[in-house]
Amino acid sequence: MATDSLNHDALLLRTSESGVVTLRMNRPAQFNALSEGLLTALQHEIDALASDDAVRCVVLESAGRAFCAGHDLREMRSQPSLDYYRALFRQCSRVMQGLQALPMPVIAKVQGIATAAGCQLVASCDLAVAADTARFAVSGINVGLFCSTPAVALSRNVSAKRAFEMLVTARFIDAAQAQDWGLINHAVPEAELDARVNALAADILAKSPSAIRYGKQMFYKQRQMALADAYDYAGDVMARNMMEADASEGIDAFLQKRAPRWQS
Repeated sequence: MATDSLNHDALLLRTSESGVVTLRMNRPAQFNALSEGLLTALQHEIDALASDDAVRCVVLESAGRAFCAGHDLREMRSQPSLDYYRALFRQCSRVMQGLQALPMPVIAKVQGIATAAGCQLVASCDLAVAADTARFAVSGINVGLFCSTPAVALSRNVSAKRAFEMLVTARFIDAAQAQDWGLINHAVPEAELDARVNALAADILAKSPSAIRYGKQMFYKQRQMALADAYDYAGDVMARNMMEADASEGIDAFLQKRAPRWQS
């Protein structure tokens, strides 16, 4: 794998290979808690990726035994002011929304725990594959803090009653339950985690880049619309997608019973 970031003391490590960029959160001793510095590093990479047409897929992973334990509570308590907390949660929300706004799919590769804003991070990615030993919770309520911003992403992945139960009890769910509830796509033995994520990324890379870009943007936008408006919008997107060279090539390839040669 070609390495773009050689500073292994960095909060976020970036590697890339054949159109796949891997971002590794690198605060293992802190269970990859989302410090201001780590959020800033994530935002920097999101901003760079947003305009990089060479990148076809992003994998978000972490170093150490945990995926992400949420916000850095020690750092949060060091600046007890309303303005600081508002700015911090705006910063975090911008990162979460930025992942969803990227034109390429983002896959969360999860091991260990994903709690509070860490669970929010999983829910904010387009796809998620977890080791079958992974566990998920929104546990702020244990310290007197309702996980309000994680609730936004969580409630858009799982049903309202399941999300609310997680939010008010802080109970962990295991990977099998997370898959059943729709928080993750796949739960696999830990030894197979890399291979499953790589296979999912390969499936994405085999498809038309322009169709993926059209589709990701459309998918999230239409979910916020009334049914009739969603169909009007989706129909227009699909018509514009049909005008792309890749659509012509893909249909011709299908009719001619050959593999497509994507141009974009």
